[in-house]
Amino acid sequence: MTETDDAVVADFRAGRTPPGMHRERLLLLTTTGRRTGEPHTTPMMRLALPDADHVVGSANAAPEDPEWLRNLLVDPRVHVEVDGAAYDATAVVLGGAERDRAWDSILQLAPFFADHQAKVDRTLPVVRLERRPAA
Repeated sequence: MTETDDAVVADFRAGRTPPGMHRERLLLLTTTGRRTGEPHTTPMMRLALPDADHVVGSANAAPEDPEWLRNLLVDPRVHVEVDGAAYDATAVVLGGAERDRAWDSILQLAPFFADHQAKVDRTLPVVRLERRPAA
């Protein structure tokens, strides 16, 4: 995680709005490292669709999938923190028509993802965060 990510996570967890961000649009996603087994927390844009929170594996239009996505492909159990709440979830990478429907909704909320998609050769992954029942 970068120093900037560390600062965003610290501000969010302290109840502050990170500089230049909208707290209500921020989501902290904690995955388990596929090599280390250690938790890794990544600040991301929260895409609150009617069925669940979603995230996009854009990595700011990077040519490769982000590390957090690679982690959840090995272990889809994740922890999610949003403004005023936290929950455990199962991360589901969407495909086919299901991904297309979610992508269309995401572009309504965050049209800039179309620019991200145009800059890369890979299809940007869309991940639904399905809440797991409390234990």
